[in-house]
Amino acid sequence: MLKNPYDILTAHPVRKKKIQKERFRQEVQDYLQTLGYSTNVESGSFGSKNLVIGDPDRAKYLVTAHYDTCARMFVPNLITPCNALLFILYQIFVCLLLIVPTLAVGALVGYLFHSFFVGYFLWMVLLWTGIALMLVGPANSSNVNDNTSGVVTVLEIAKSLPEHYRKDVCFVLFDLEEAGLIGSASYRKAHKKASESQMVLNLDCVGEGDEIYLFPTSKLKKNQKKLADLDKITGSFGRKTVTVRKQGFSIYPSDQAHFPYGVGICALNRGKLGLYLSKIHTPKDTVLDETNVNILRAAIITMITGTAAQ
Repeated sequence: MLKNPYDILTAHPVRKKKIQKERFRQEVQDYLQTLGYSTNVESGSFGSKNLVIGDPDRAKYLVTAHYDTCARMFVPNLITPCNALLFILYQIFVCLLLIVPTLAVGALVGYLFHSFFVGYFLWMVLLWTGIALMLVGPANSSNVNDNTSGVVTVLEIAKSLPEHYRKDVCFVLFDLEEAGLIGSASYRKAHKKASESQMVLNLDCVGEGDEIYLFPTSKLKKNQKKLADLDKITGSFGRKTVTVRKQGFSIYPSDQAHFPYGVGICALNRGKLGLYLSKIHTPKDTVLDETNVNILRAAIITMITGTAAQ
């Protein structure tokens, strides 16, 4: 039984198989019900099951994270959300790593069998097998940042939020993000009217990095009132910073993309080529900085309670 959100690190380190997800959802529900929350599991496309905490149709805010465990990749899933050129080049690099070796094997077999069809068929089988393994292959047992960090932060916020403000927030743990944002798409479809105006704060990979960034959707960037809410939680916290990316190129591929007023929240490192997120989808994903969790918990609660009190 969970006694605090950090117990997930040891009690449910992998949430990939059906039984693993069921046990995780049940223990989280039991924990939240002791705190006085109502919970519900909503079924969606392709067997996805989202854990909904609170009233999704009354809430002003959605605070979300995906709970499914990613597959282990043969290279890190490098994300450079503010560097367009590097972001594109890395996607091309990963595609070439999939295409070139499988094409070479297919061409060799086709040559040996003197059959274009055999070679092409084998290439397609190998290529799509590689793509499938990247999406739904064996679980990456080291997934502390992606996305146990987001789940822990959501539950820490739920635990600490004053009871008077719980009506203003719905917490949602999405399923099947790693397979293509399936859980959040199902949630959006089921709650389209309410989620049309809600601010969606999506926590994904917040465990490692000193620069915490908030990436609003293009529609949110045009809404000065809602942007002002985000500005309330920016600033410096020791060596840590919280920043809203309002101008310039930005892309953060996560569940907030399905919502008009979505905000992708992540922690990033800074190097010679700018801000980046690395190590995820590999055995090196082992870091959860509790300072990041504490900063985001306090900041998001301040934003929610400050706005609700106006």
